[in-house]
Amino acid sequence: MPYQTLANAVLALHAGVVLFIVGSLVLILAGGVRRWRWVRNPWFRALHLAAIVVVVLQSWAGVMCPLTTLEHWLRARAGQVSYEGDFIAYWLSKVLFFEAPPWVFIAVYSAFGLLVALSFYFVPPVRARKAA
Repeated sequence: MPYQTLANAVLALHAGVVLFIVGSLVLILAGGVRRWRWVRNPWFRALHLAAIVVVVLQSWAGVMCPLTTLEHWLRARAGQVSYEGDFIAYWLSKVLFFEAPPWVFIAVYSAFGLLVALSFYFVPPVRARKAA
């Protein structure tokens, strides 16, 4: 049972990372249009860029995401082969994982990474001004 719980926690973390990467770009672009200052925070933008760069580099290198590897290891330790019977794991896996040739993932991740890079041009980060 603890391995299954840990595997579910890793899957939820993985979903959170995906949500951060995708959702942040949506918020950055919307924030650029709506003039939200917080989307120009350089720390936030650097973390967002670093996250997608890791995903893109892993896809180009043909390396499986460490979170996926850890989750599979934990599920094997729990005696699970599939997501049947566990609501959280089943539905999160349906959202996160789907079948496609590797080139599709490389193209999608690379295009998304390019969009993140372009967001630095269209919605550039700005350092906060020091109070005088």
